[in-house]
Amino acid sequence: MNNVSTRPAPPAPTGRYDYPGFSRLAGPLTEPDPHRPYRVAYRGLLRAEPHRLRAALLLVAAPLFEAVLLVWLLLPDHWPQRPGETDPWVLGGDRVMVASVAVIELCRLVNVVSNAHATLVARDPVPVRPLPGSRVAFLTTCVPGKEPAAMVRATLRAALDVRHDGPYHVWLLDEGDSAEMRGLCAELGVRHFSRAGLRRFNQRRGRFRARTKHGNYNSWLQRHGEAYDFWVSVDTDHVPVPELCERMLGYFRDPDVAFVVGPQVYGNYHSSPSSVTRFSESQQFLFHALVQRAGNRYGAPMFVGTNNAVRIGALRGIGGLADSITEDMATGLEFHRARNPLTGHRWKSVYTPDVLAVGEGPSSWTDFFAQQLRWSRGTYETLLTQYWRVAWRLGPGRLLNYTLMVCFYPMAAVTWLLGGLSSVLYLGFGASGVHVPSQLWLMLYGDAAALQVLLYTWNRRHNVSPHEPAGSSGVAGMAMSALCGPVYAAALVQALLRRRSRFVVTPKGAAGSPDRAASFRIHLGWALVFAGALAASAVTGDGQPAMRVWAAIALLSCLLPMAVHLMDRARQRRARQPERHLP
Repeated sequence: MNNVSTRPAPPAPTGRYDYPGFSRLAGPLTEPDPHRPYRVAYRGLLRAEPHRLRAALLLVAAPLFEAVLLVWLLLPDHWPQRPGETDPWVLGGDRVMVASVAVIELCRLVNVVSNAHATLVARDPVPVRPLPGSRVAFLTTCVPGKEPAAMVRATLRAALDVRHDGPYHVWLLDEGDSAEMRGLCAELGVRHFSRAGLRRFNQRRGRFRARTKHGNYNSWLQRHGEAYDFWVSVDTDHVPVPELCERMLGYFRDPDVAFVVGPQVYGNYHSSPSSVTRFSESQQFLFHALVQRAGNRYGAPMFVGTNNAVRIGALRGIGGLADSITEDMATGLEFHRARNPLTGHRWKSVYTPDVLAVGEGPSSWTDFFAQQLRWSRGTYETLLTQYWRVAWRLGPGRLLNYTLMVCFYPMAAVTWLLGGLSSVLYLGFGASGVHVPSQLWLMLYGDAAALQVLLYTWNRRHNVSPHEPAGSSGVAGMAMSALCGPVYAAALVQALLRRRSRFVVTPKGAAGSPDRAASFRIHLGWALVFAGALAASAVTGDGQPAMRVWAAIALLSCLLPMAVHLMDRARQRRARQPERHLP
């Protein structure tokens, strides 16, 4: 079908959010010079900054202050001294404490360097009109019991309204070969595919692993991929805008572009009864507004499965989507280490800030924690099994970009684990860390932390979320990242112990998982650790006030998700109560 010739452009959606405006953040569509070979062009974000000197000072000062703090803390004069002490456990505890301080501060330094680097090199692509006539398949999936039929219908109906000047077919990849889904496809006039019952496409492992997203897509790719030049794809809970093809496919004029990705935003930002939906979108700010834009500098933004466009020939050339619980990151690595056989250049990718699909975020802490556990666990598995094998083939710039990107989860996990260990050793067993003047430490630490927060809030001007108010600080996102520390730590321990992982689809809509006490089991376990350390400190008298304050803050952060959940429930009960009128 050709949607340009058979369907008029739908009217712009109305409502409280400017989705049409945010679908054009990269700028107006342009026509490339027909006399020169096309290559993707970019605009640097800093070039449009009116106060470049302030920005430069901030980019230098934030990592510099953190580096000064790290070096100062680890000066030999600040190490614990125990004249005459021979107990190996006591001396060993001291060494562990000093090493923990070093690693935690080093992680903080790498994090601020990563943010400063992304701020410096972030850029947006200049949009161009696609070449007419390309054969495009729109793909989305359906997993029985995870995506309601109404949600699938909304996505498919919106997909039919996507404009493309050329052959364009909408496909539903039905994991369960449901009669209801077959009927829905027949009603809407879209194509239905299922690998259910086909042993070849339902293997225990590999590219066709059963009950996985990548196995479903690779099965379609094997059966029908040759009929198309590109696919555009969204998750089932993402409703595409009509400009999806117009704003993504033009970059494929560059023969070395393997895929194009866009940001992830949550349309249930305000309609969800749980605060977790709003907090989780805010948490994604740095990745979608900054880190992915930095990837444009090296032609290597990460592959994101929520909404993307893929050159099918390039995907077939690397064997399809990779077998991983985070198949998008693993597939992106395979693309970026491979070369285009026609040009000899490495495949590259493009990130557009245009919001071209509006999704549904997790509506419970249960689903949010499960999502974060899967994302972090997939990153660890990629690091342990794939990254060390392919990193040397990425090139220096891509290696730097990927390393800074994939370090986020392990650094957050290690920081949390060492923070907990230090609290137990210091408050419970009397181990000693670095000895520094408290006022000087507070000044340096406060300055370093303030500069990091200032860098974060300064970058909020580049936010791609149509839902968060302009000028908002993003405090909820920063807090959400901090609250995920116990989850990232649990995923790291699972990965190191080689515990089996499996692909889990985040339930959507009415199929979402309810919150129970067990939903917070990881956080409650850590709350017991910090509460025990504080109790032991009260009994033994060990510990300076600063260390007790840190343990108390960590304890409160472990209890905060459950507190927010209880406040949400109380607010929902009040909303359901009928209004009482005075006689």
